[in-house]
Amino acid sequence: MEQRKYNHLIFDIDGTLLDTEKTGVLSLQRTVKELMGKDMTYDELYPYFGIPTFVVAQQMDVEDKELAAHLWEKNFQELMYLIVPFEGVHEMLPRLREMGFKLGVVTSRSRFEFNFDPHLKQWKDLFDTIITSDDSLRHKPFPDPLLAYMSRSGATTDECIYFGDTEYDFECARAAGIDFALADWRNRGFQGIPAQYRFSSVEEILKISETLR
Repeated sequence: MEQRKYNHLIFDIDGTLLDTEKTGVLSLQRTVKELMGKDMTYDELYPYFGIPTFVVAQQMDVEDKELAAHLWEKNFQELMYLIVPFEGVHEMLPRLREMGFKLGVVTSRSRFEFNFDPHLKQWKDLFDTIITSDDSLRHKPFPDPLLAYMSRSGATTDECIYFGDTEYDFECARAAGIDFALADWRNRGFQGIPAQYRFSSVEEILKISETLR
């Protein structure tokens, strides 16, 4: 199969550019305790990391999903001090811009959550197109967020590659007809997801970008 040439590099945020695992899992742990009175371990809750809030609420059979979303967001913000960029990301993004790529974001965060994050404030001007959960009716794993990106940016499927870290990210890309690169920063084995590309470091992201330009 002929390799595509990418002009648009589209990034998920949580678990892809920012190491939000501790904040995401520990804030869910607090939320489950407050809302359901249950003590769940970190390992029990890790599989929910990177999944949209409303989907987690459905999977955990929470009655008041709006309250769950509100509590989780509050707890997440209180633990944001634990969030750090993955090693080398801060230097990588401007370098990709210098290489001539258009950079984009497709995230399950709301626009408020995106704007509230101090790390993302530093990078905001590096992204040409930003799609949050406010920009599509359906969310990952449906293709709608990436379709919204292409509609807004004018990009075609052949020009785009999506960098993400979960099966929801992969399914979103596959449904939209976009190639996918899977993050495995902690070398957990890529979760058996059949992505076109895989990376565990910034160097590998740059290699994917440089060889397929």
